[in-house]
Amino acid sequence: MFNRSALLLLLLFGSLCVQAQDMPDMWTKAAGNNTTHPGLKWFRDAKFGLFIHWGLYSKLGGRWKDSSYYGSGEWLMNRAKAPAGEYAAVAKTFNPQGFNAEEWAQTARDAGVRYLVITAKHHEGFSMYDSKVTDFDIVDASPYGKDPMKALSRACREKGIPFGFYYSQFLDWHEPDGGGNTWDFPKDKKDYQQYYRSKSVPQLKELLTNYGPLGLVWFDMPGGLTPEQTRQMIDSLRILQPSCLFSSRVGHNLGDYRDFGDSEVPPVPIPGAWESIYTHNDSWGYIEHDLNFKSPGEIIRLLSNVASKGGNLMLNVGPDGNGKWPAYSIAYLKATGRWLDIYGESIYGTTYGLIPAQPWGVTTSKPGKLYLHVWEMPTGRQLRVPGINARVKSVKILGSRQPLTWKQSTAATTIQLPVTLPDTRNTVLVMEYSGTQQDLSQLRTQTVSSDYPRAEVPAVWAIYNGAAINKLFTYSHYFGDWKHDNCAAGMIQPADALVFPLDIQDAGDYKVVLDYACEPGNASQQGVVTLAGQQLPFLSLATGTNNSHQPMMFIEHAVGILHISEPGKHNLTIRPVAGNRKELFRLRKIILQPVK
Repeated sequence: MFNRSALLLLLLFGSLCVQAQDMPDMWTKAAGNNTTHPGLKWFRDAKFGLFIHWGLYSKLGGRWKDSSYYGSGEWLMNRAKAPAGEYAAVAKTFNPQGFNAEEWAQTARDAGVRYLVITAKHHEGFSMYDSKVTDFDIVDASPYGKDPMKALSRACREKGIPFGFYYSQFLDWHEPDGGGNTWDFPKDKKDYQQYYRSKSVPQLKELLTNYGPLGLVWFDMPGGLTPEQTRQMIDSLRILQPSCLFSSRVGHNLGDYRDFGDSEVPPVPIPGAWESIYTHNDSWGYIEHDLNFKSPGEIIRLLSNVASKGGNLMLNVGPDGNGKWPAYSIAYLKATGRWLDIYGESIYGTTYGLIPAQPWGVTTSKPGKLYLHVWEMPTGRQLRVPGINARVKSVKILGSRQPLTWKQSTAATTIQLPVTLPDTRNTVLVMEYSGTQQDLSQLRTQTVSSDYPRAEVPAVWAIYNGAAINKLFTYSHYFGDWKHDNCAAGMIQPADALVFPLDIQDAGDYKVVLDYACEPGNASQQGVVTLAGQQLPFLSLATGTNNSHQPMMFIEHAVGILHISEPGKHNLTIRPVAGNRKELFRLRKIILQPVK
């Protein structure tokens, strides 16, 4: 329960001077090591890539012997602790007669992707090309007896799609000296340097020599090398194809561009060239029983969200053991391509949005143009775009010559939308302007309007005080199902306050909801939300234990209703009450819901 003394102390802390902290280095530092690489121009303009995971695991389809596995089918050998010899025998029946390089390349083109990356060798150690370094490859070890990568690289070149290889440089569960397999090969007897000398580096040189110009090599799972040894490896590979990009997972921050974690999008725009990677369903490699595919609408919004932060989206497909893509992947990717046929101008060649995310969607930019990706139609059909200081010349729906009416003021430009939008998933408006538009991408004031069912403000947008910090938490609900949440943490004392600047458009009642995770041992800590001179005291609720074996569990905790009598700029503050001894919670976002 709250007591009078605690509330009086809170009021004293309410007069504290609020100072913003810098954004964490994990976002603001340049993405990638080499900002002048000649390949970065095409890469940054491409925006949409296709990842393909294909190997022996594709034939197994998520099953080993009598057991089914869920999530990350390409890790099946590791998860089942399958003996290397038994697993290698799968190659004797791997005969993907359904593979058609021209069909794959055409589907990629129909989907609107601008580069393609495929697994040359994943952690299982099986090479999906004709390697002279080992006989454990698709030509020598399988009845297929052909090199599909020759055909695919040629087909992509003919379609104008930059081609690249994924290569697992350190993990190799087939080789005694490769990283990872300790159930067959004791770790203390491994010679990682020998593995690099005898297989990893020679195979990388094969890939850079025998398949024409490569757009990039997508490294994975660095290990076993010092920074200097990694640099030496990179230098030896650069000689073969100086224009080829190397991903950041080559290790030691020596890549040309930055790859975020699996299924991770940074919460704010960041500089440099970078990429978010997602898979179309829940597994990267084919799993027969995994039918949880992202819809076209989900792909389109994911793509536009990543582009609004300034990065590329590389979406993965897992073909089966016969070389066929899942039917849903083909259909949904082609649907995405049809959207790009109309709205691609708002994706390809753009930079991050100069206006931050709004209740209606996100923005992307080009010189003299701002693209408004409308995900949610405001009920009053008045689309409000704050912060436009350049002179607006025209607004229209992209792909249409019909102009929209608009009114520009100092606070915002308001656009009159038609009764219906052409695409409820994401209709893009193009706003053309003259002069220089101020870059407001780091502005953290969230618009709250009764035109939308709720306003969500991520914790990373808050102004942090005292010991409060923003921290990235990575976890999974099941194997490979990675989640990444930026949360406010470290809030124990009243000085550890979060301040959310809001621009509330309408008078009325608003329900305040806190989205957070809280360990059972930290539950029942006292906190208070303050807005417009009103206070909502609350106790933190237990959501679940978070450790290496348990995922973070979040709750949407409605703490009460506040009334706004005067629209305008307001600060919503969240702080612990004096006397707490533990962290209040790990706040992911706040939600304000207009009461209808």
